[in-house]
Amino acid sequence: MTEKTPLIGLSLSELEDVAKAGGMPRFVGRQLAEWVYGKRVSSFDEMNNISRKNREWLSSHYDVGRYAPSQRVRSVDGTVKYLFEAGSGRSVESVYIPDKERATLCVSSQVGCKMNCYFCATGKMGFKQQLSASQIINQILSTGSSDGLAELTNVVFMGMGEPLDNLGEVMKVIEILTAPWGLAWSPKRITVSTVGKLPELKELLDKASVHVAISVHTADPVERGQLMPAQKAFPISSVMKLLSAYDFSHQRRLSLEYIMWRGLNDDIQHAQSLVKLIGNNRCRVNLIRFHSIPGVELHPCSEERMLMMRNYLNEHGITATIRASRGEDILAACGMLSTSRKG
Repeated sequence: MTEKTPLIGLSLSELEDVAKAGGMPRFVGRQLAEWVYGKRVSSFDEMNNISRKNREWLSSHYDVGRYAPSQRVRSVDGTVKYLFEAGSGRSVESVYIPDKERATLCVSSQVGCKMNCYFCATGKMGFKQQLSASQIINQILSTGSSDGLAELTNVVFMGMGEPLDNLGEVMKVIEILTAPWGLAWSPKRITVSTVGKLPELKELLDKASVHVAISVHTADPVERGQLMPAQKAFPISSVMKLLSAYDFSHQRRLSLEYIMWRGLNDDIQHAQSLVKLIGNNRCRVNLIRFHSIPGVELHPCSEERMLMMRNYLNEHGITATIRASRGEDILAACGMLSTSRKG
């Protein structure tokens, strides 16, 4: 039997086309959007303002597309890591991070990743498959208040995969999150993290007003190339040049991600190089503690070095913070997401 198409992940115009295909008035498409995104139903039986006949037709041709995580693990700090099935025996992880009045979900956009960054557990998996908009948005709809936790306030595309390597589906999810017929979020509640994949980064910047986070980790192009093969195709200098053409002085925010390793990128020379790379770009720098993963000969730097880097950047007019590490005990911290399943 052919797999049914899920409704979640579809745009309003696509939902209206679904209604039309079933001989229903066009406005039923908007009703479907309200049920699957606004009310987050998981079955057609719950759609009580749509006739039984039409619900039966919908059920025979489509799935709502909602499914619960197959596994959830809670950290001592309240962080929750979820495992979601992705078909063909594959799965992805997402992470719920509560922090005072904020509740952030770190979502995955791919199974595995093509970028092969040396320090990232997901990169060690290799690339397996793209996630559909339905599979991505389900991570968001099936966590937070849907799982008995506080309502999500933010979503970051910092889970498994390179979001700009799956830009079409990521853009559909951003539309669903921000459209009045979808979740009606402000784009300022969404951050997309990337190695700086061009020209997809330009397309994202031109078409969406979400926050952007760039994985830098070192301003030295040779070092970065050894850590991040994407440096060869997308030099960080070219990425920063592109970013300089956009306005980050108001609500949209640019962040640079900088994992710190002992004896590699944690000295004053690297701090100076980072200041030079940033130039006149308005951004903040997130300094990140490294969490060891198997097969990677890198080590976390000292707290003293992290404070030195933060203070040096702040003294040179660049807002820098040391990101609090969350979920390390459940392998949910930055760079640690990976599934043990093969596929």
